[in-house]
Amino acid sequence: MSDWVFQPPPVVGVEIAGTDARFPVRRIFCVGRNYAAHAREMGRNPEREFPFFFTKPADAIVPDGQAVAYPPETSNFHYEIELVVAIGKEGFDIPVEQARDYIFGYTIGNDLTRRDL
Repeated sequence: MSDWVFQPPPVVGVEIAGTDARFPVRRIFCVGRNYAAHAREMGRNPEREFPFFFTKPADAIVPDGQAVAYPPETSNFHYEIELVVAIGKEGFDIPVEQARDYIFGYTIGNDLTRRDL
């Protein structure tokens, strides 16, 4: 018998190239307005508005090769290639000179955004 009120979602993970292992994804932290040209394209002033941080749920990940349905009620669905940094261990208030010690690896991601909503 399970103690769960309902079945929790499975652990989300991504493949690690060249292995049979998977990297578990718990949180996705994102940075917005960190490229001046892109900020200007979006009607923002990078000289006056600083980059900001936001999160996405881990289940926003779509496995490689899976189809993404075009979302309803949008006519401006954008995609952008993003650098993804996989953090491999817990840390807090990490000195700059130790930051690389916490990186598991790098990959790329395809960020999808409904620009008109």
